[in-house]
Amino acid sequence: MITDRAEELLSRIALGEDSVLELKKVEFSGNRVSGPHRDGMADELAAMANTVSGVVVLGVDDRTREIEGIPLEKLDLLEDWIRSICNDSIDPPLDCVIRKVAIADGKGDEVAILRIDVPRSLFVHKSPNGYFRRIGSSKREMRPDVLARLFQQRSQARLIRFDEQVVPGTSLSDLEPDLWNRFRTALSPKEDRSFLEKMKMISEDEDGAPRATVGGLLMASKSPHIYMSSAFIQAVCYRGTSRGEARQLDAKDITGPLDVQIREGCKFVESNMKVFAIKAPNRIETPQFSMNAVFEAIVNAVAHRDYSIYGSKIRLHVFSDRLELFSPGSIPNTMTIESISERQSARNELISSLLARCPMNVDAPNSQRSFIMDKRGEGVPIIITESEALSGRRPEFALIDDSELKLTIFAAPSPHGDS
Repeated sequence: MITDRAEELLSRIALGEDSVLELKKVEFSGNRVSGPHRDGMADELAAMANTVSGVVVLGVDDRTREIEGIPLEKLDLLEDWIRSICNDSIDPPLDCVIRKVAIADGKGDEVAILRIDVPRSLFVHKSPNGYFRRIGSSKREMRPDVLARLFQQRSQARLIRFDEQVVPGTSLSDLEPDLWNRFRTALSPKEDRSFLEKMKMISEDEDGAPRATVGGLLMASKSPHIYMSSAFIQAVCYRGTSRGEARQLDAKDITGPLDVQIREGCKFVESNMKVFAIKAPNRIETPQFSMNAVFEAIVNAVAHRDYSIYGSKIRLHVFSDRLELFSPGSIPNTMTIESISERQSARNELISSLLARCPMNVDAPNSQRSFIMDKRGEGVPIIITESEALSGRRPEFALIDDSELKLTIFAAPSPHGDS
């Protein structure tokens, strides 16, 4: 990877393009970028992300290697243009670092260029003209067999599970010692890196650099959504029984390590549900939802969702008559909707094993848990049994478009006959 040192960047530019360096001359027509072509730029960025971590430099002629620079008054325009390409012309959108850099041209004068650091992605990106990879200093459209192999390598189906894959651009400093030290035991390696590697919270990338894994980031980072933008719970409470912005009573994006997301998700439901009270002759309180069932449902969603699906978050929606929980991904392995209460299967072994070592952090009445997960497959039966006993209706599981699992838990009716 090309470092931030100006001297190294200059020397690499002098040598010309290669697998990790792309140079582009930029031309303007008024307040519009006329060159390079927008679609061609998208193809170049996606090809690099599909292949290897690299750098694209705008403001350098790729044929003569002459540093021409970018007019200062056009820098913001060019940055917005690149950001728009990354978000709108590449699927899934590409996360990269865009920086304005001052550098010396061939005459020794200081000029401005735009440096784009493109990490090797967790995903396979499609650009306007297809799927590309980088070979040397050029891009090549991928043949079907190469594309299929790349999808397999970057999906959950590969030998290395998705939650054990490294997250590009991360480092050891992205993991918090107070979060990963809680998994230590007397038998754990004393040296930090050895311990993190053994726990599979870090691993080496193709260049030998230590990176946080997906599971490590989700369990030992205070802000995993910075690198995995969909790794959060979108919680919304609605007035009545239907959705609509005007009907929203409360809304919150719940971020943080997964055990915190579980705790805060339960708090959101508890603070927004009704608790009915009657005197018979002593006061009896009946909540709309069993918090033990809600806890198990959120744990299952967080532990078993498919984190390889870009742009899909967990959605927790509370209505006056029900709770709906949407979890990205199909049902793991050969399970079906009908067998979901009888079978056990873990999509994310690393995440599940780490949650099984996290002390219980939710006040869930009737729960016998000491740790957040037990890995014995008891969660779904608890959701069904306790919810049905409270509301009189069996919770419903549904698979939407084979890409999202929906759980509906029905609310207990008011003993007073109101809603």
